[in-house]
Amino acid sequence: MVHKTHLTRKMEARHIRMISLGGVIGTGLFLSSGYTIHEAGPLGTIIAYLFGAILVYAVMLCLGELSVAMPYTGAFHVYAKKYIGPATGFVVAILYWLTWTIALGSEFTAAGIIMRQWFTNIPVWVWSLLFMVVIFLTNYFSVRVFAESEFWFSAVKVVAIVVFIILGALAIVGIIPLNHYHHAPGFTNFYKNGWFPNGFHGVFTTMLTVNFAFSGTELIGITAGEAKNPDKTIPKAINTTLWRLIIFFVGSICVMAALIPYQVSGVTQSPFVYVLKMMKLPFAGDIMNFVVLTAIISAANSGLYASTRMLWSLANEGTIPEWFAHTNENNSPVVALCFSMLGGILALISSVVAADTVYLVLVSISGLAVVIVWMAIALSEINFRKEFQAAGHSLNELKFKTPGYPWVSYFALIASGLSCLLIWFDPKQRVALYCTIPFVIICYVIYYLSNRLSH
Repeated sequence: MVHKTHLTRKMEARHIRMISLGGVIGTGLFLSSGYTIHEAGPLGTIIAYLFGAILVYAVMLCLGELSVAMPYTGAFHVYAKKYIGPATGFVVAILYWLTWTIALGSEFTAAGIIMRQWFTNIPVWVWSLLFMVVIFLTNYFSVRVFAESEFWFSAVKVVAIVVFIILGALAIVGIIPLNHYHHAPGFTNFYKNGWFPNGFHGVFTTMLTVNFAFSGTELIGITAGEAKNPDKTIPKAINTTLWRLIIFFVGSICVMAALIPYQVSGVTQSPFVYVLKMMKLPFAGDIMNFVVLTAIISAANSGLYASTRMLWSLANEGTIPEWFAHTNENNSPVVALCFSMLGGILALISSVVAADTVYLVLVSISGLAVVIVWMAIALSEINFRKEFQAAGHSLNELKFKTPGYPWVSYFALIASGLSCLLIWFDPKQRVALYCTIPFVIICYVIYYLSNRLSH
C-alpha cells in the first residue's frame, strides 16, 4: 500500500476560517458556561476563560509551525510519533479519536432532547437517528460537502453570538428591560457577593470545563491535509485565534455573568436561553434553542470528521490494519467513517444503558484527553525545532514559526499539564484522573505488546 500524507485538497480559505471559528463554539459555551459561572463566580469565570484562551492560542501557535511544515491529514499523532515516540503517537491518536467519538454519542442525544421541546409526541431516539443519518451522509460524499455544511453551521453560531452580545450590552445599560430588574443591572453581579464568592480556588477547579469548551480549536491541524494552499490558509486561521476566543467566549461570559446571579447559574438549561427569556423578547427562547441545536449538529459533524481522519491516518501509517485507510470514489475514508460512526452509536447506547459506570468513565477520559493532546502538540513542536536546527536547517526555511520560541512552547506544555493536575482539587471532577491515567497506561501496554507480537 502506498502511504499518503493527505487526502484530496478541496477546503478553501473561507472553509478553514469558518471551521476554526465555529468548530470551537459548541455545547461547551452554550451549556457548560453556566456551571463555570456557578463554581468560579462572575470574575473568576472571566479569568478562567481568559487564561484558557491564552493557553489555547499558545498551543495553536505550536500547531501552526508543525502543520505548515508538514500538512498531513490527522496530523497530531504523526507529529507525536515522529518527535516524541511511536507509542505516544498511538496513544495521542486513540485519545483524540475517543474524545470525538464520545462527543458524537452525547451530541446525538442532546439534539433529540432539543427537538422534543417542539415535537413532544415523537421519541428522542427518532430524532437522534435522523441526525445520525444526516451527519453520516455529509461526511460520506466528499470533504467539500463536509466543509460547505460546516461553513453554514458555523455562520449561524457566529451571527447568533454577535447578536446575543449586542442585546446583552443593551440590557446591561438598561435600554432593554429585564424581568426582576427595575433599573439597569450594570455590573453589580460581579461584586455584590464579593469578587470571588466561592474563593479563588474555583478559578483553578473549573479549568477542565473551560478547556473542554475550547476543544475543537485544534481541528485546524487536521484540516491541513485537505486544505488548498495550507501554508497560507493555516497561519491566517491561527493568527486570529486569540481575538476570536476573547470576543466570542469572554464577551458572552461578561454578558451572562452581569445578568445572571451566580447562584442560579448551572447546567440545567442554557444560560443563553435564560438571558433571552429575561428580556421578554418574542420567540427568543425558541430561536436560541435552534442556535444550540445548530451548534450540536455542527459539533457532531466536526467530531465525525476528526475521528474518521484520525483512524485513516493510523491505518495510513500502518499502526492499525491498512483496510481502515480504504477510500471511496470521492476520496472519503469510508471504512474509518463507518467505524467512527459505530463508536458514536456505542457511546450513545452506553449513555442510556450504563450512564453511571461505562459512560461516566468515557466522558471523564475524553474531558482530559484533549489537554493531553495539547501537551503532545507543544512537546512535538519543541522537539521538531531542535531536530530541524540540529540538521543544519535555517529558521528562514520555515513558512510559519512559533513566535516567542521556546517560551510560548514551554508555556503551552506546562500550563496544559497543570490544568490536568488541578482537577485533583475538585472532588466532582477527580474521577477523570482515576479513569484517564490507567487508560493511558493500558494504551501504552497494548502498543508495546502488539509491537512485540508483530516482530
